[in-house]
Amino acid sequence: MTKTIAMRINTEPIGSIPRPAELIQGMKAHAEGQIKDKDLEHLFARALADTIRRFEETGSPVITDGEQTKPSFATYPISGSKQLNPNGVVIPFADGHTRQLPTITGGPFRYQAYASGYLEKAMQLTSLPVKQAVISVSAISLLYPQGGIDGYTQGQFIADLLNEAEADIRRCLRAGAYNVQIDFTEARLSLKLDPSGGLLKAFIDLNNQVLDRFTAEEQRRIGVHSCPGGDHDSTHSADIPYSALLPLLFQLHAGNFYLEFAGEKDKGAVLASIKENLRPSQHVFLGVTDVLHPRIESASEIRDLIVEAAAVLPVGRLGTTDDCGFSPFADDTSTSRDIAFAKIRARVEGTKLAEAVLDRTAVSV
Repeated sequence: MTKTIAMRINTEPIGSIPRPAELIQGMKAHAEGQIKDKDLEHLFARALADTIRRFEETGSPVITDGEQTKPSFATYPISGSKQLNPNGVVIPFADGHTRQLPTITGGPFRYQAYASGYLEKAMQLTSLPVKQAVISVSAISLLYPQGGIDGYTQGQFIADLLNEAEADIRRCLRAGAYNVQIDFTEARLSLKLDPSGGLLKAFIDLNNQVLDRFTAEEQRRIGVHSCPGGDHDSTHSADIPYSALLPLLFQLHAGNFYLEFAGEKDKGAVLASIKENLRPSQHVFLGVTDVLHPRIESASEIRDLIVEAAAVLPVGRLGTTDDCGFSPFADDTSTSRDIAFAKIRARVEGTKLAEAVLDRTAVSV
């Protein structure tokens, strides 16, 4: 008697969904003192409930809160802090626009908000597994000013930061997150700033100092997301080849890796590099929807992309995702909510189609 080995390909979102127009307007009005806190909270609650409902309607087996109440994927831990100078690191994008990080002006450094707060609110609205994105410790490390801070050394800051980054992840795991995703979009950018790889190696080491505080079982529930940036349909480091990034990226002590893929021109080279560097305990989730392009991929198109990847990578360690979050910064309206959810639905359906194809070609035992 024989049975067919069923192919299982996990599929997960990255995180952010474009905010409703009324929420974006409300956040701006609140910042300008035109509406009260309770009015903004009402808008947050409406946006979150609508996001969860629409996520469920896509058929996605794992969802997020869409980061509806985060000011941005990077700055949520410091939102509301009184010890900030707005004139920090500037991140240039290919279309000419920039984003700027602040710097801290004093210590000790403490998070103002932990990602578990977003997670807990989302979990109250759904029975589906909810994953939670957190910002990398390496990204937050950029907040320390180059000129230093009197009475608060960079070493003291890093020690505080490592504790806070660990707490951010641990709180999410304890709250019941399906898994935790570390947003590490500065990885590829670091190679643009320092082609020698020294900066990236320093970032890898810093993130591993946090990851090594978790058990092997906990690390299997922690993932890392890397992309060339995605803001206003532009990127900051798409010209940096994956072949320069992946050998170092897979040195991170995490179980899952979420990689931009649909937007890559030379997909064969990317798959070859992943195959060469992926470690036995690691799973890779390939982006199969291009979040920078408004065209909605067909399920059959996504199926074919997955089947091609499965010919190179071990299916048992292959998953699918989106190339990036659809709106990592709250004010990004370059993609509509309708398009974002349509792309997610296509990813879910395309992944199921790929599973069926791979089932038919699987070896019977």
